[in-house]
Amino acid sequence: PYGLSRYLELSKNKNLPRMMSVQNPYSLVNRTYEIGMSEISIREKCGLLVYYPLAAGALSGKYRNGKMPKNSRLTLFKGWERMINPLAMKAYDEYYSLAKEYNMTMVQLAQAFVNSRPFVTSNIIGATTLDQLKENNIVYDYLGFTSPETKIDMKETLPYNFILSVGDMPTDLP
Repeated sequence: PYGLSRYLELSKNKNLPRMMSVQNPYSLVNRTYEIGMSEISIREKCGLLVYYPLAAGALSGKYRNGKMPKNSRLTLFKGWERMINPLAMKAYDEYYSLAKEYNMTMVQLAQAFVNSRPFVTSNIIGATTLDQLKENNIVYDYLGFTSPETKIDMKETLPYNFILSVGDMPTDLP
C-alpha cells in the first residue's frame, strides 16, 4: 500500500503521469489485495488488473481428485506446488460444492467473485482454448451473483481466502 500511495502522491505533486491500475494476483484463494490495497484502489480510483483469477488453473477444478492434466501449468513448470497443497485442495473441494449448489462451474464461480469486487477494473482470464474462453465469457451472466448475503463472501470462505499467499499454512484447519 505504501508504494502505491507514495507514487500517486509524487505524480500529483510533481505533475507526472498518474498510475491508473495495479496488476496483482487475486482470487478466491488469494485475497491479500484486500488488506490495504483495495481501499487505496477505490479511494484513489487506481483499479486492480487481476492476474491468476483461477489460481493458475486450480480454481477450474482440473487438479481435483488427484488429476494432473497433460500440458497443464503444473505439469509444464516447476514452482506451482503451493497451488495444490492440502489446504488449497480442501478449499477447491468446498468451492466445487458451492458452484454445484448454484448450478455454476468452478470457473464461473471464481470469475464472478473476482469481477464483482468494486476495486477490480480488469481481469486477465488467461484462457488457452476456445472452450475456456467460452466458459469465461458466460461469467458475465453471474456478475450480480456475489453480494454480502451470499455464501461466497468473506465470512463464509475463511479460512481459505489467503491459502496461496501466506506460505506454510497448517493443514488441520476446518
